[in-house]
Amino acid sequence: MGASPLMSLGMRAMAANYAALQVTGHNIANANVEGYSRQRVELATAQAQFSGAGFFGKGSDVETVVRAHDAFLTREALTTQSLAAMDAARLGQLQRLENVFPTGENGLGAATLKFLDAMSDLASNPADASARQVVLARAQELSARFAGAGAQLDSQQQLLREDLKTTVSQVNEITRSIASVNQQIAAVRGLGQPPNDLLDQRDLLIAKLSEQISVTTVRADDGSIGVFAGGGQRLVLGTQALALAVVDDPEDPSRAAIAVLDNGTSLRLNPDTLGGGRLPGLLKFQNDDLVDARALLGQMAAAVAGAVNAQQQRGLNLRPPVGSVPSQNLFSVGAPVALPNAGNQKDASGRYVAQVGLSVVSPSELQASEYRLAADPSGTPGVWQLTRLADGRVTTIADGDVVDGFRISLGSPAPATTDRFLLQPVSRAAVDMRALLTDPRDLAAASPLTASAAATNTGTAAIASLTITDPSVNPQQVATLSFTDDAGAYAWELRDRTTNVLVSSGTGTWLAGQSIPAAPDPAINGFALTLSGVPRSGDVLTVEPTPYPAGNNGNARALAALRDAVLVGRVRLSDGSLAGGGSVTDAYASAMADIGVRVQGAASMASISGAMAAAAETARSNDAGVNLDEEAARLIEFQQSYQAAAKVLQIAQQIFDTLLQATSR
Repeated sequence: MGASPLMSLGMRAMAANYAALQVTGHNIANANVEGYSRQRVELATAQAQFSGAGFFGKGSDVETVVRAHDAFLTREALTTQSLAAMDAARLGQLQRLENVFPTGENGLGAATLKFLDAMSDLASNPADASARQVVLARAQELSARFAGAGAQLDSQQQLLREDLKTTVSQVNEITRSIASVNQQIAAVRGLGQPPNDLLDQRDLLIAKLSEQISVTTVRADDGSIGVFAGGGQRLVLGTQALALAVVDDPEDPSRAAIAVLDNGTSLRLNPDTLGGGRLPGLLKFQNDDLVDARALLGQMAAAVAGAVNAQQQRGLNLRPPVGSVPSQNLFSVGAPVALPNAGNQKDASGRYVAQVGLSVVSPSELQASEYRLAADPSGTPGVWQLTRLADGRVTTIADGDVVDGFRISLGSPAPATTDRFLLQPVSRAAVDMRALLTDPRDLAAASPLTASAAATNTGTAAIASLTITDPSVNPQQVATLSFTDDAGAYAWELRDRTTNVLVSSGTGTWLAGQSIPAAPDPAINGFALTLSGVPRSGDVLTVEPTPYPAGNNGNARALAALRDAVLVGRVRLSDGSLAGGGSVTDAYASAMADIGVRVQGAASMASISGAMAAAAETARSNDAGVNLDEEAARLIEFQQSYQAAAKVLQIAQQIFDTLLQATSR
């Protein structure tokens, strides 16, 4: 046997160890490169050669170079990374939203209290022009605060749309890059060896894509990967990438939605199926948190403006001739709107065929919610299903029904059974809130009626308060109440002030703690009278037009009393009574608490999901990443192996030289 087999062994050994050294050097060079996976040489024993003395080995062959990759760990890292990105995106938006509901003197609650405190000052001196001017200034400040808060929410919506556009542009760039890498991988597939660096590049792109939107992948036979978004919508298939776009939400065009552009057709992605990622996090904030914040703000604005306007209209202003000019609203707010769905029926000109009208009936009953109106599943004509989106409560309604303080008018022609509408009773109330009055004389500080007890009364009853309950009160009528027994029974007459002609009459019963008239007693002239003390038979009470409106403070006191009144979020029960609700300060405190809880919850979720993502990435990196200490050890190992292989080759060379010398003699 000559030296040739030994030389072949040495050369194979040198080649194998040289390959290992080369791969190890590649690992060291890319140790700090993002997305790089550690590579290693796969060696196989070369087939031995048979001889009469047995099988003699022929060394080793370099079969391939593989990368460290664990599909489970990679998938776990992508999933947790998507959830962390979603939670972080929502938290960032919520922290900005929290600034719309400040505490202390800058809050809406404080501004409302300042306005109502100014009403108290006006009640102390109703004829003082400066006190009236202060009320108007506080009204301007209050309306500006509400409008400013609403404008902040609109601005955040616009910035969020721009953020979505930027994120979508990044997604489209990544998907195009994935398609390009797919093409390169498929092109070298026929060589029979894995293109490790290209695979790392594609995995890194998919990881970056997962930060924006949660995706699933499917491997094809040619080595390319199909990338699919939530709900199975393809983003990348082979070498083809579909683009995402920011479009108007079909229910509310002021909001953004995400769609896939496929052959010129826009296919909207359902935000509930998108999973994790920055895009779903922004959409969740827009569709849930921002909607709720706008509704909370609008509910307060509508309730405050509605209560103040109603009480303002019940009083007398100082416009000459005093008592003859109806009092006007102090505030205006944004009107309720019913938005037709983009898929509703349209005419030839592109206008929606059917429209739905909304009108506020009872501001204190308005709820902080949007509503979805759709045909009743039973198919009954003229019957519609109304879903309160805040809590999912479903109500069956017909044209003209009043729900949660607002009336729904279906109009003509009636909506088709396939039409849907998004109802926003309070969403635009705050941003369009304005103070309407500029003349101090327009403030209705005086009550149109004044109550008094006859000097000849024998009971201890005195007038505790007189409240105007109906703006249609007739200030030209005088009501006389005469108690007919000691148990509180009374008879009343309503007569014309000028002619003394009897307008109406009736009877009622007074009970301690109740007002006059009390249900079910009939209304007298739009007032409610409360007494202190106890009346006796024969006692007489008179409610007559206010003789000197300039010095009367009855309505100003009623306006100031709104500070502690239940104004926001009352609920009408099945028996027609009202329950629940709170004052303006209670409502604002509740709104701040609601936003604060969301921020704290989002911060907790972001912390947890971030920790999970970091742990998953650490596990993946420990498995696939480069450890420089390990690579240095391998470098020494392969260096020694290479040197040993060189020694084998050197010995083979010496044997060969010896053989040459022996044969040349």
